Parts: sequence; C-alpha cells; structure tokens
Amino acid sequence: MTVNPSAKPEFKSASGTALLVNAVGLHARPSVKLTQLAKSFSANISLATSVEGPWVDAKSPVKIMRIKAPKGTTLYFQALGDDCDAAVAALTDLVNRRFDETEDEGHG
Repeated sequence: MTVNPSAKPEFKSASGTALLVNAVGLHARPSVKLTQLAKSFSANISLATSVEGPWVDAKSPVKIMRIKAPKGTTLYFQALGDDCDAAVAALTDLVNRRFDETEDEGHG
C-alpha cells in the first residue's frame, strides 16, 4: 500500500471569537440558543472562555450553562468538519447579536 504524501486531511477546521455584550452574559436562555444553533451543523464545535481552554462541547446545553460567562467575556470557538466555517460564522454572529434578546430579558 502506498501513501500519497500530498493528500490533504479529511477535515477542515475553523476558529473564531465573540465578545459577550448582552447584560446577563451566558445564562440559561442564550446557552440553549447557542447549543441549538451548534446542533444544526455537522461539524464538531467546541467553546472556551480562554484560548488555553478548558474546551467544552458547544452542542451540550449542560456543559455550556456550566460556563456561566459574564458580560465582557470573550468566547472562543473551534470547529472541525465540512461546515466548520459556516458554524463558526453563525455562532459568532449569534453572540454579536446578543442572542436576539433585549437588554431587559433574563431578569426576574
């Protein structure tokens, strides 16, 4: 069997960052929105609050809610798979849009 040294890896990867600007940070409702969006992609997607990690599965609501990132936290995304570019773009856009919430949502 011969191996083609110029063969490219099967998986593409992408990464991106987004700043949490919504008043209450990554609480329950944004966590669910984020994981639902992540699940719409086939790529493996991870999220962290630091480049060094720890990295968690962005498709797991429980793991995302445990982050409890406050406003002003930078979220780091990594994705691996065919639709990784679209996944990172969509997730960073969701964060940049403040999860489509108004500033008074999440209180009470």
